[in-house]
Amino acid sequence: MLDDFMIRAGLAGIGLAFAAGPLGCFVVWRRMAYFGETISHAAILGVALSLMLQVSIFAGALVVALLVAWTVNLLSERGYAIDTLLGVLAHSSLAVGLVVVSFLSGIRIDLMAYLFGDILAVSRLDLVIIWGGALLVLILVFWRWSPLLTVTLNEDFSYASGFNPKREKLLLTLLLGLIVAVAIKVVGVLLIVAMLIIPAAAARTLARTPETMAILAGIIGAASAVVGLRAAFVLDTPAGPSIVCIAAAFFLVLNIVGSFKSFQA
Repeated sequence: MLDDFMIRAGLAGIGLAFAAGPLGCFVVWRRMAYFGETISHAAILGVALSLMLQVSIFAGALVVALLVAWTVNLLSERGYAIDTLLGVLAHSSLAVGLVVVSFLSGIRIDLMAYLFGDILAVSRLDLVIIWGGALLVLILVFWRWSPLLTVTLNEDFSYASGFNPKREKLLLTLLLGLIVAVAIKVVGVLLIVAMLIIPAAAARTLARTPETMAILAGIIGAASAVVGLRAAFVLDTPAGPSIVCIAAAFFLVLNIVGSFKSFQA
């Protein structure tokens, strides 16, 4: 468990969890789960284009994720139904990405690693990217915490408070694109939405304030990463899905405990 690659994997999971936790709270509050899934599907297209153009996979996934996030934000303001728009972008970008991969002759690609993550293969450079992206997300979230929270609670009140809801929504969508690109190496594009939603949903049962929920979500996510890696090491199971399973177990246990306390009260 203390091998060098396990330490790097643990640090990668913790870094991702600390950024995904607070950001996931806004995903839960604003009911943006499907939006996160759309951005994660688009990242597959970014991976495929990166391999085709022989550029950094992180850079390609980041550019495509941010582009799709910006497109969703732009088109939603022009009267398109958001669920229809997300459905079109999610499935079309995933399909185009898989088609592009099929044309990459002479390039071996482990698609499962990008779909479900390969946290045990995280390098020192990956750690720099993950922690750099995570710190940037945290800085921006806490810098804009009050405007983001106000817009989430009531857009009319946010106007009265001097905040621009469109700008805050755009910032939130771009941050989601960034965290998806960072998370590709850790849990993969199909599981990042789970790491955004499950720790935040679990923290909701314990928190009494938004700030407490954001902190608890980060802690639960980090604990899920460490315990999930340990479980994968002992049980010889896939690391990324194991982390998500532990997060789901936290959610289940905390909800049971919360229900029991409510029953006693």
